[in-house]
Amino acid sequence: MRVLRLIAATMLCVATQAARADDTEPAWRASALALVPAGYVAGTAYRTHGSTGYLAVYPAPSNDPKTPASVFAARQALVVTLTSDATRAVSAELKPRVEPDPDDDATDFAKLHAELAAKRATLPDGTEPCDLGAWSIDKDPAGLNVRAEPSATARVLGTLPPPYRLKLGGAENTPDGGWLTEFRIIGFRNGWFLIEGAKPPGKDYEDEKRYPRSAPKPYAGRGWVASNKVGAAYANGATRMGGLFQAPFVDAKWMPAQRELGGAIDTDGGPKRMLACSGLWGLVESQDGVRGWWRALCSNQVTNCS
Repeated sequence: MRVLRLIAATMLCVATQAARADDTEPAWRASALALVPAGYVAGTAYRTHGSTGYLAVYPAPSNDPKTPASVFAARQALVVTLTSDATRAVSAELKPRVEPDPDDDATDFAKLHAELAAKRATLPDGTEPCDLGAWSIDKDPAGLNVRAEPSATARVLGTLPPPYRLKLGGAENTPDGGWLTEFRIIGFRNGWFLIEGAKPPGKDYEDEKRYPRSAPKPYAGRGWVASNKVGAAYANGATRMGGLFQAPFVDAKWMPAQRELGGAIDTDGGPKRMLACSGLWGLVESQDGVRGWWRALCSNQVTNCS
């Protein structure tokens, strides 16, 4: 059911985001940039009302994995006093953002994020709720340790298998690098992802009747894995393609980013590194080193997640 609601929200947002990507910024935004307080980064100028402009701003460390932003946190806006012809900024004040932009698709995703926020009480203290698909990229023959706490010294609950090269006499679909172990990310804390629901590598893509009983079986319960051992594919989160956002909001600063073989990022391929998550957003590093947020990551190994 959650997947169906995500698809519906995505369909509602596609046209809005396509239009927004082509919008010309209002004339006053350029002069307002000089008024952005230190420690903040300007995003979209999302509204002009008479002689008042509204500029989205987010803390500068929002895309730092040590201090990642939260999609559940209160937002702020730079409220800008404009000249009478609304072409230049005169002064500005940082204020709480109390009402959504009518074109801000955060309203379409609000219910999905509200459901995740309600689950915070079921997660360990200090855990940021998330909902993303992912896989293990650890090639250690012993597998990736799943731990009881977000610490390298915590008790090991079980392991996730390394890439599995299934052989069925030529009838297998195994990719060259082997099948990766997939799971859901349900939380994040201090460089660790909280996961659950790990699946035997490749079982969803091979002939179920011929899938070996001897195939490696992952620990499928809840536990913590180090973020540098996790990968995923970009999915269609109904945001602007071709780049990443400085914060987990569609009106944050947008930064162009590249795929591994060149070209703007889209739903073909995935990031170089996964760093953190918040709600339906993942903080990632693109193949060309841009660090930012992408909404929706998946673990499909045979096709893209468009």
